[in-house]
This record gives sequence, C-alpha cells and structure tokens, in this order.
Amino acid sequence: MQWNPVVWFGESRQFLTEVRSEFRKVTWPTQKEATAGTIGVVVVVAIITLVLGLVDLILGQAVQWIFG
Repeated sequence: MQWNPVVWFGESRQFLTEVRSEFRKVTWPTQKEATAGTIGVVVVVAIITLVLGLVDLILGQAVQWIFG
C-alpha cells in the first residue's frame, strides 16, 4: 500500500463508485413489510422473555427448596 495522496484519492474514488453501484442493487422493504417484520420481532422477543422468566422463576424456587 502506497502513501501517495494521488493513489489514495484514486483508490478512494473507485471504492466509492463501487459502493454506489452496490447500493443501487439494494431492494428496500415497503413500509408494510418493515412494520410486519418489526411486529414479528417484538412478538418473538416477548415470547422468549416470558419463557426465560418462567424458567428463571422455576429454577429459583428449586434452588430455594433444595438449599432452604
């Protein structure tokens, strides 16, 4: 890698051109798809939270029963 400003500028320009080209290939979700995905994530996180909370409660009671 050279530390020549001209080379650095040329490589940076090429990189940004390639980024722009790839960015144009991105397909963005519609608002409806984004909303549905967000709701899905919130529901899954809520379910996992409830399950892990229940497991924690049961294991905590078991430990208190064993050592209490």
